[in-house]
Amino acid sequence: MNLPEATNFIEQIINEELQAGKFESRGNQIVVRFPPEPNGYLHIGHVKALCINFGVKEKYHGKLNLRMDDTNPAKEDYEYVNSIIEAIKWLGFEYDQLVFASDYYDKLYEIAEKYIMDGNAYVCDLSAEEITATRGTLTEPGTNSPYRNRSVEENLTLFREMKAGKYPDGAKVLRAKIDMSSPNINMRDPVIYRIAHVPHYRQGDKWCIYPMYDYAHPLSDAIEGITHSLCSLEFENHRPLYDWVIEKAGFPAPVPRQIEFARLNITNMLMSKRYLKKLVDEGFVRGWDDPRMPTLMGLKNRGVPPEALKKFISDVGVAKNYSVVGLAQLDECIRDELNATAERAMAVLDPVKLTITNYEGEEELDFEVNPLDGSGATRKVKFTGSLYIDRDDFALNPPPKYKRLTKGANVRLKAAYIIRCDDVKLGENGEVEEILCTYFPETRSGSGVKSEIKAKGVIHWVDAKYGRDMQFRSYKPLLKDEEYPDQDYAERLDAESEKIFYGKCEPYVADGPDDKPYQLMRTGYYKKCTDGGAVVLSEIVTLKDNFNK
Repeated sequence: MNLPEATNFIEQIINEELQAGKFESRGNQIVVRFPPEPNGYLHIGHVKALCINFGVKEKYHGKLNLRMDDTNPAKEDYEYVNSIIEAIKWLGFEYDQLVFASDYYDKLYEIAEKYIMDGNAYVCDLSAEEITATRGTLTEPGTNSPYRNRSVEENLTLFREMKAGKYPDGAKVLRAKIDMSSPNINMRDPVIYRIAHVPHYRQGDKWCIYPMYDYAHPLSDAIEGITHSLCSLEFENHRPLYDWVIEKAGFPAPVPRQIEFARLNITNMLMSKRYLKKLVDEGFVRGWDDPRMPTLMGLKNRGVPPEALKKFISDVGVAKNYSVVGLAQLDECIRDELNATAERAMAVLDPVKLTITNYEGEEELDFEVNPLDGSGATRKVKFTGSLYIDRDDFALNPPPKYKRLTKGANVRLKAAYIIRCDDVKLGENGEVEEILCTYFPETRSGSGVKSEIKAKGVIHWVDAKYGRDMQFRSYKPLLKDEEYPDQDYAERLDAESEKIFYGKCEPYVADGPDDKPYQLMRTGYYKKCTDGGAVVLSEIVTLKDNFNK
C-alpha cells in the first residue's frame, strides 16, 4: 500500500493502522470530524483542530463531518451555528456534511435503555452536590450510590418517567455503572443523562432529558463511522470513558479511536468561550467580532488574512506536550502575508502642517503600488505645496543620529521631492503649528536626473488640499501580561486595548472599498471599514517586528 509520508505523530498512527489493514472493510477510507458546541464563536484555538482535521481529510482523501455537539440547550443557538459555518468557509475549508448531535437523540436514548438492560446504567436520585461529594479524590476511591443496585425493571421505569417529564430538574440522573474505585475519576459512574426542562433550539419541547457530552460525543462518532477522533489534550483522561461508552453500545469494529494533541496556547490571548462570552455580555468589547477578539470573526473583522493563520498553525506544528506560543509569532505571520499582498498608501496619524514656500500649482506623482509583487505597477498621487506630515517626523531639538526633518536639514518626501526646513511657526504653547520648507525641483523621484542634493531620510505625507479626515483605531492585546489565562482574567484586562484618534489619509484609501488592507507607509497595516456611519482605518498589525526568527 502506497501511503503518504507522515509529518506528525497522528499521521504516523493512521499510516500504521492502514498498513495493518484496520480499515479494509471500509475501503480504507479515513473519516474525521470537527465537533464544536454551538454555544459561542470559534476562536483562534480552534484553528489548530481545524487544520489538523482538514489536513487529515485532504492528505488521505477522506471525509470530514462538521458536527454541532448540541447537547446543552440552555446555551446553544442558531446564531452560533451560523457563525461556525461562516468561520470555516472564511478559512477556505470544505466539509463533506453538516450534522448535529441532536439528530441522534432518539438513537442515543435507545442506547441508554440498552445500557440499563445490560446492567451498565442506573437511575440515581442523588443531587449534583451529593454525587460530587461521593466521587472521591485522586487518592481515595468514591462511594457507591445507594441507588446503584436498583433492578433493571425499576431503572427502565424511572428512566422512561424522566423522559415523560414526571420529575423536576435535578431530581434524578442516569449514571453509567462502571467502577467507583477506578483511579480515573471520569470512570466513577459518570452522569450520562440529566433532566432539563429547557426547549432545544432545533428540537423544541420534544425532550426534557438531555445526554451529557461524554456520552453523546463518542456515540455520535460511532454512529457516523468516524475512524479517528482528533481532539486536544484535555480530553486524554476522558479516553477510557470514550472507549467504554462505544464498547457497551455494541458497535462493531473498527470503532473510532481518540488521539489527543496539545491545544494552541498564545500569550496575551483569551481562549475560553466562557470568558469571551463574558466580555461580550458585559460590554467590554462591541461583540464577538470586535477586532480585539481572538474569535475567527474578530480576526476576519480585523483584517487578518486566513492564509496567515494557516501558516501560523503550520509553523507551530502538531505536538503532544503543552506549550505556549508568543503572540509576536502570530503577528509575524500576519505581517509576512500582508507585506507581500497589501497595497502601499500614505496616512498621517498625528498631522502637522508643512508648507513648501517655493512651490506653485499642483501635479500628479507616480506612487508604487507594492514593490514586492514584481509588477512595478504605480498609481497617481496628487501633490501641492501644502501638506501634512506626522508630528513625530519633525524635531526642533533632534536627538543624535536623527534622520527625519529638522531645521536646516533635508529629507525626501516619499515618491516626491527632497525638501529643506527653513523655518517653523510655533503656537502659544510652544507647539509646532506649521513647518516652512523649500523644495528642490531637480530631485523629483523617478525623474532619472542625478542631483548632488542629498537627504538624510524619507518621510511620508498627505496632501492638505486633497487629503481626507479619517478616524483611526489601533489595538493592543486584551490581556496585559503573557501568562496563559487559566484563571479569572478580570484584573489582567487592558481597559486601553483600543485607541481611537483622528488624522489624515489619501483620498485613494478613503474612497476605496471596505475591508481592503493597506500598508500605511512607516505606520502599520490597516484596513478601511465603515462602522456605524463612520469611515475608519482599523489597525491589523504593526510594522514593527518583535519576533526573533
